[in-house]
Amino acid sequence: MSESSEETRITREGPLHRLDGALAARGWATQPLLHYDRARIKASRWRIKEWDYYLVGDDSYAVALTLSDLGYAGLVSASLVDFEQGAYKTTSVVTPLPLGRFKLPASSKEGVSAFENDRVSFRFEAADGVRALSARFARFDGDDDLTFEAVLDDEPRDSMVIVTPWAEDPKAFYYNQKIVGMQARGSFKKGLVVHGFAPNGSFGLLDWGRGVWTRDNTWFWAVAQGWQDGKGGVEPGSHRFGLNLGYGFGDTSSASENMVFVDGVAHKLHRVDFGVPERGGSRDARKVVDRFDLLKPWHVRDDQNRLDLVFTPLLDRVDAMDFALIRTDQHQVFGRFDGTVVLDDGSPFKVAGLPGSAEVVHNVY
Repeated sequence: MSESSEETRITREGPLHRLDGALAARGWATQPLLHYDRARIKASRWRIKEWDYYLVGDDSYAVALTLSDLGYAGLVSASLVDFEQGAYKTTSVVTPLPLGRFKLPASSKEGVSAFENDRVSFRFEAADGVRALSARFARFDGDDDLTFEAVLDDEPRDSMVIVTPWAEDPKAFYYNQKIVGMQARGSFKKGLVVHGFAPNGSFGLLDWGRGVWTRDNTWFWAVAQGWQDGKGGVEPGSHRFGLNLGYGFGDTSSASENMVFVDGVAHKLHRVDFGVPERGGSRDARKVVDRFDLLKPWHVRDDQNRLDLVFTPLLDRVDAMDFALIRTDQHQVFGRFDGTVVLDDGSPFKVAGLPGSAEVVHNVY
């Protein structure tokens, strides 16, 4: 696997933090080698952020579930995306002051993440390489309830793991794992709509994060998963292909989170630019859509001439909230990727019609 001299690969297990609260290491890995311990964090409980985000989808639908403890607020959210109709629905419940009471697991490999009240019930259970997901959301879309069950398994050997500090705040850090390309099977029901996710054509991903953030951040994240033959075709049973690309916040001098995955094996990339079309307005525009024309094609490239993709948008899933303590402007654009990536052995891998998403998010929290 190639490595840049500017980036640090973490290869040894150990604690995420030293006893004095400083990060024990910073860099990237393909497994979560560092052990998260909330008790070692020296920042206020108000600032600790912990979340599990799952997305399960096929060519017709995707279901996304978020369970997050942001310290002073908890966010429980579900999204249903209908690719055939070019439509989506997102519904969220915000709870005050969880301050760690969600008790989200310290490990992404095992444990139960759960929340329940009189409207919503989420349960994510990980054990022995299998992830069982269940959700119930009353009045998800008008009078229609949403129910969802899925099992994710056949987890790839490699995943994207990153440990990132913030230069301006020694207490701030971001510990993140993204697992792309798990096999998925399950179903959802919303009102009269029932849809099943079959293993050969359905995939699941996990975005698992723990950290302390500075208050105002903008990030870019792209993720995609599906069958590719590497020659420009999409035959099932050829290669299970995934990508994870991102940048935008924190001190990333030790590592980027840019990887592609072929049959579960990671190929590390360096720095990327999403090439989001700009409207020509101010880079300090308050709203993401005032700066970017998100539904035009994006040209995604890296700085080592290994990545050259065009992302063609299908729909922009918008989720915006503006409260006293929390302001978020999220644009998760779903579409397809086409182009080429050069793997670690120097061979080109062609990408054709790969379904995924690319997002621009501005959070103040």
